[in-house]
Amino acid sequence: MLENKKEILLIEDDKSIARFISVSLKTENYKCTHALNGSSGISLFCSNKPDIVLLDLGLPDIDGMEILSQIRDISTIPVIIVSARDQEKDIVSALDMGADDYITKPFRPGELLARIRAALRKQKKELEPEQEKIFLYNGLSIDFDKHFVTVNNEEIHLTPTEYNLLCTLVSDKGKVLTHRYLSEKVWGHTAVYDFQFVRVTMANLRRKIEKDSANPRYILTETGVGYRFKED
Repeated sequence: MLENKKEILLIEDDKSIARFISVSLKTENYKCTHALNGSSGISLFCSNKPDIVLLDLGLPDIDGMEILSQIRDISTIPVIIVSARDQEKDIVSALDMGADDYITKPFRPGELLARIRAALRKQKKELEPEQEKIFLYNGLSIDFDKHFVTVNNEEIHLTPTEYNLLCTLVSDKGKVLTHRYLSEKVWGHTAVYDFQFVRVTMANLRRKIEKDSANPRYILTETGVGYRFKED
């Protein structure tokens, strides 16, 4: 597969973790380049132009958030944070700053590889000239031209806000979208972020499309952070 030949830049100062990740990536036929600190990471990023970056936040010379900011100033390349920082504020800040995903240490290699595949699929879709007209997933169908939604062939009547929220999640499926991001994207709030709008609308949307909202098939909650549309 084409994505298995992608180049991944790993910016990680812990040699044992870096070795573990590198072996996992090479087993899946990814090309992995490794930087032990932020300065080397930025240099390799500029010279190698990798397809995706795995970024630790606790680097010895430059904080990973600053590295993320520098990357986002010049590129939309997928960036996945791989960090021991598991505080909600760190996760939310990184995602709001433009990280595509966030995985906390320790983690299973299969989980990291799944996140990488999701990020690369999203990147490939964004580069394609035409967007899909109809979205299909696990019984859910969205006709973007007609604004028509069905679940198991049954029409679902959504309000414009519920529809926009669903489409926003679907357009970034597999990626965690923060409350703040959704508030800006769906409601256009730029100064005051009333996340209650997001939570109430999400509850209404789930009630309409999920068979069992306690065990959702489509929209997953990332506690304290936001939501993610499920991806196989």
